Amino acid sequence: MPEPLLPRGQEVAVGEHRIHYLSYGEGPAVAFLHGSGPGASGYSNFKQNIDAIVAAGRRAIVLDMIGFGHSSKPVGCDYTTDLFARTIRQALDAIGVGRCVLVGNSLGGAVAIRIALDDPERVEGLVLMAPGGIEENEVYYAMPGIRSMVSAFVGGTLDREGLRSLLRMLVHDASLVDDGLVDERFEVLRTQPVEVLSRLKVPSMAHELGNIRCPILGFWGREDQFTPMSGFSKFLDASPDCAFTLLSNCGHWVMVEQAGLFNAHLQHFLTARMGAARQAEAVGP
Repeated sequence: MPEPLLPRGQEVAVGEHRIHYLSYGEGPAVAFLHGSGPGASGYSNFKQNIDAIVAAGRRAIVLDMIGFGHSSKPVGCDYTTDLFARTIRQALDAIGVGRCVLVGNSLGGAVAIRIALDDPERVEGLVLMAPGGIEENEVYYAMPGIRSMVSAFVGGTLDREGLRSLLRMLVHDASLVDDGLVDERFEVLRTQPVEVLSRLKVPSMAHELGNIRCPILGFWGREDQFTPMSGFSKFLDASPDCAFTLLSNCGHWVMVEQAGLFNAHLQHFLTARMGAARQAEAVGP
């Protein structure tokens, strides 16, 4: 049997399902939550960002959410924000991770937001790249990337070259979509049930953003074809501790397309902003 293209890490049980994760480095945890879409996995989203976390003295935990990567892919069920958030929280508990920083792109951003709202003591900080879950469904389904993704995957017409074309919509610089990335994603795609997208349910949490109390670091590419860039203002209006960086010539995958800039900002957030907060907690009132 051929070796999988995506690296194999460890798995933990969450009820009747299993969540796969990769772990790198030591120290306070940073958990990565990837976006949705055909063939998505934690590693293919974040492989360029892991070293920056380790260099900041943190432990990088790269998770495959349920329905993606090497994790369980149940059929006959709705893939809801609550399902993703609950299984990620259970997985972190099983790994032995309590408080952590959550890094989430797109769907992973929506899941990170849901966890921060439901379990605020767990979340030390949020790092969000073009997060979902802050607009109504009709807004997202009007975006060209979402329309193409759903019609091709749910319609059962997504072959390897169709996947390549879809992945190119995620970035402004199409040369970043190489054969290796297409192969990684296509391997996962062949195991994914249609329900992953046809029964994906991510309601808007815009009205709850003011309840987030942890620091937020955010990023958005101006050429994003999947989530409207205007979403950043909802966080700035609602959050008392929030900063967003907007990038020209950049699409939906800021952490891939602008990896150097993203990693530098992320390291500063972890070492300066989060480090100061930890020192203050240690000293106490």
